[in-house]
Amino acid sequence: MSVESKTDFLFFFPITTRWMDNDMFGHVNNINYYSYFDTVVNQFLIEQADFEPMTSEQIGFIVKSNCSYIRSVSYPEKLIGAFRVDRLGKSSVDYTVGIFKQDEDTASAVGGLTHVFVDRHTQKPTPIQGKMRKAMISAMANA
Repeated sequence: MSVESKTDFLFFFPITTRWMDNDMFGHVNNINYYSYFDTVVNQFLIEQADFEPMTSEQIGFIVKSNCSYIRSVSYPEKLIGAFRVDRLGKSSVDYTVGIFKQDEDTASAVGGLTHVFVDRHTQKPTPIQGKMRKAMISAMANA
């Protein structure tokens, strides 16, 4: 995975590191990056696609994820989570999330995630439609 810059993304969200995010080596432990990714993706869906996590008929399951760690970050650094959509299918979508130190243009970590959207009750894949699809199209770098 190539090193990403802020110009490669379209949406940005603040992330506040917490004391508990640091491990015994004094940097944010790798597992916390996945929490940051999840927060950024869901913040995008809530703010841009009117997603209601507790009541929306359609919910997303992460079916694949990865992370490339480029340089460490530590509490109490302020971070920026950057978001874009790389591929939009019928019921699935691939995202890239970059984690940036607040005043840097090169990512400290980059994650790739695939969401499959399903009916909340049947948990069967359902097409991404309406405002959700429009929001995802707006987040595509090549749209």
